[in-house]
Amino acid sequence: MAEAAVTRTKTQGRFAGMRLLRGGSFRMGSDDFYADERPVREARVGDFWIDETPVTTAAFARFVAATGYVTFAEIPPNPADYPGMALQMARAGSLVFTPPDGPVDLKGPATWWRFVFGADWRKPLGPAGPDAPPDHPAVHIAHVDAAAYARWARKELPSEAEWEYAARGGLDGAAYAWGEELEPGGQAMAKTWQGVFPHENLAPPGLERTSPVRAYPPNGHGLYDMIGNVWEWTDDWYALPAAAGASGAACCGKPRSEELAAAQSCDPASPVAGIPRRVAKGGSHLCAPNYCQRYRPAARWPQPIDTTTSHMSFRCIVRR
Repeated sequence: MAEAAVTRTKTQGRFAGMRLLRGGSFRMGSDDFYADERPVREARVGDFWIDETPVTTAAFARFVAATGYVTFAEIPPNPADYPGMALQMARAGSLVFTPPDGPVDLKGPATWWRFVFGADWRKPLGPAGPDAPPDHPAVHIAHVDAAAYARWARKELPSEAEWEYAARGGLDGAAYAWGEELEPGGQAMAKTWQGVFPHENLAPPGLERTSPVRAYPPNGHGLYDMIGNVWEWTDDWYALPAAAGASGAACCGKPRSEELAAAQSCDPASPVAGIPRRVAKGGSHLCAPNYCQRYRPAARWPQPIDTTTSHMSFRCIVRR
């Protein structure tokens, strides 16, 4: 592996708040956790700048103020797009994590999610909840929202390979972004679930959900929150990994056609047919040892492009 060289973060101009990573090859994926991370294969990326943190609420607010942009979660769904949808559900909103009172069957439906009318990036818990903290990641972000922000900022969304390369922090093949132990010496290295998911939350008051973007140590590349806190969008359609020949542009054996890649990313078991899925990376504050051990660079999640949640965000890159 060619070791990544990291510059100091710039403070002004287009690359303010970004780090420059020198490209190279690395071992992508994992054979030790979830099936869709297998097999470990060699991947290669070029040089790129990457945001030091997820895009914060404050940064997203500047984008909205400058453009008047309206996010996906703020637009009522069209019942014609969702056959059988109750008309009273045709209101703007998003999915909000709502913890149950006690233990639940983790192998059953995810009953800890509730669609809340009026929940969006400004009001993550809905109209009756508090405003989104400015220094926390912007949440309830759809892929189309992340892409719109990136265009405005003259940036792009990372490929899955670029994202994973950055998250590893130079530790090629390590289970976690900081080494082989989840909590070395008992220290929490990322904003993940503390307690027994989903009912026992031992996080300090006010930090039961997301945390400020620099609250936990950076990885070896000086990047914060690559693991935990919020899931982050990549620009890759979801597919199972290819055994070899991965690259930053096509890391998962994607078909040649963008349309075909999108179509093949759909979940055949979904009650709503034809919703493409993009790869999300990094895990979130809801990942726990007893559920969703995706607080690792290799972990991946097939996120439907029409689904926003209270733990979905993004960061941007600029390729050299």
